[in-house]
Amino acid sequence: MPTVAEQLKQAREAKNLTINEVADATKIRSSHIHALETGEYSEFPAAVYIRGFVKTYANFLKLDVEAILKDLDKELAHSEKFSTPEPLTPKGPTIADKLLLVIAKFNWKYLVAIICAILAIALIYAGYSIYTSYKSKDPLSHLGPGVYKPETIKPNNQTLPLPKK
Repeated sequence: MPTVAEQLKQAREAKNLTINEVADATKIRSSHIHALETGEYSEFPAAVYIRGFVKTYANFLKLDVEAILKDLDKELAHSEKFSTPEPLTPKGPTIADKLLLVIAKFNWKYLVAIICAILAIALIYAGYSIYTSYKSKDPLSHLGPGVYKPETIKPNNQTLPLPKK
């Protein structure tokens, strides 16, 4: 049974297409097509890229995509780099995940009511404290002793003119 790379190359050659023509039609880089036809999958960072490119390439060549992808999965299972898929999420929930879960489950109606009640009590207490502090003080206690100092006129030997009749 031929490998996926051999099947793709044979189908392309049977249609008398060059790698550049396939690259232009499928929008896959010619280096990737060459890697797919030679079975050099190490050029790709993850198996999902290989599957996507093979699917696009097989559709373009009008091959049985399902059969090609099954054969590809068998080939990738034997490779060291692509044998197990990379996990999409971390192993377990992190502290941030747990905190967000608690926050999401919290009934915020009660918290808003509690905060409003605390603010109302604080405002009432502050108002009462200010009122009693003004009421208990003598309003004139902060004033100093009042001393009258008349303005002194320095004599300069000038007299005022006499009033006219």
